[in-house]
Amino acid sequence: MGAGPAAGVSTNVNDEPLARAIDIAFAVEGDALPREHRRELAAAIGLALPWWAAQEGAGMHRLNVAAGGGPQALLSHRTRLTLRVPRERATDAAALQGAALPVGPATLRVGAPQPRELRPFSTLYAHFVAADGGDELAFLDAVAVELSALGVACRSICGRRQVVEGGALQGYSLMLDGLNAAGALRVLEAGIGRHRRWGCGIFVPHKSAVAVGS
Repeated sequence: MGAGPAAGVSTNVNDEPLARAIDIAFAVEGDALPREHRRELAAAIGLALPWWAAQEGAGMHRLNVAAGGGPQALLSHRTRLTLRVPRERATDAAALQGAALPVGPATLRVGAPQPRELRPFSTLYAHFVAADGGDELAFLDAVAVELSALGVACRSICGRRQVVEGGALQGYSLMLDGLNAAGALRVLEAGIGRHRRWGCGIFVPHKSAVAVGS
């Protein structure tokens, strides 16, 4: 008989290991949000899902909004509000459907949820990883410490520095390349850096290690 999956490790129909976390993507309705909306949106989600703010491993992907420099960010029909939560909280997270989330003067109405499995690509990308300062080398050193703690070996590629939320958050985009499947899953589950509920340090698969500063 061939060896099966390791004890305690779930697999999908393709015999790929399932991550301990899962993404729940919600359709949303609304015309626009304040461009700086991370903290207010996280607070609104916390009111609608009282367990979410204290749940280890819970986070929120950044919203894809129209680019620009004005105070308002336009939403499109393709915009999704996506939460990353431990797998056992997937049903609880789906209860966000139907909520009306106040975000400044705007309201984001939450539609139907769709679960999305986390896939262990060899290249992962985070649009924003929080940093304690503006020193890129210090940032990469801190990333290396977290990756070592996770037991993950890869190449870290730092992108452009960003300052958001009125200066309350600063950080960099970050690409991790050369991951094996187990390491990729650990990064997807744990993230890097702080402020996961503000959309920081959450990674998604990327097909190639292209420049991250564009």
